[in-house]
Amino acid sequence: MIILGIILLLVGWITHISIISTVGSILLVVGLILLLLGAVGRPLAGRKWYY
Repeated sequence: MIILGIILLLVGWITHISIISTVGSILLVVGLILLLLGAVGRPLAGRKWYY
């Protein structure tokens, strides 16, 4: 999710399409939050790992 967010963010910046940049930044932030929650061992929605 993090890699997809970075790719979409870069494609959106290169092509100047703002909706792709917005979706990419949202995916990047959500991926980082899930990574952080998984690293500290906090379960979310019944799952301890997200991969």
